[in-house]
Amino acid sequence: MNSRPDPLRIAVASDHAGFELKTLLADWLRAQGHAVDDLGPGDTASVDYPDYGYRLASAIAGGDAEFGVAICGSGIGISIAVNRHPAARCALVSDNLSARLAREHNDANVIAFGARLIGADTAKDCVAAFLAARFAGDRHIPRVDKLGHPHFDKEPA
Repeated sequence: MNSRPDPLRIAVASDHAGFELKTLLADWLRAQGHAVDDLGPGDTASVDYPDYGYRLASAIAGGDAEFGVAICGSGIGISIAVNRHPAARCALVSDNLSARLAREHNDANVIAFGARLIGADTAKDCVAAFLAARFAGDRHIPRVDKLGHPHFDKEPA
């Protein structure tokens, strides 16, 4: 899976609904040779997904991780929480094509899953495609730049 010369620094975080998938993916990523920082939670006791989404976004923004994996029951809430930070670009995906395109077209640095909606093997396949892909640059650069600095007061060109 790891086509890169060096291990990647990957942070993982979830809420209680995503705990089992998070743990499985963290162990799998470590077995692939990556440095994984599990940002919690440590068990299935009820927690609030925004707290862990913000924690993950902060790890990306602070340079503690190159990439992140965020998981909650649907994937929606935690992806919204991660995307509140301008340094994070989180894509909620459910297949390897959307995972690959999130990197190639959107320079996503976090991938999100709904633990209640995706199987472990599909999640692994998505993570593998996400980490193997590279940002295509070129025509996508100005669009990605706008993600960190939105201009809601301007009409589209």
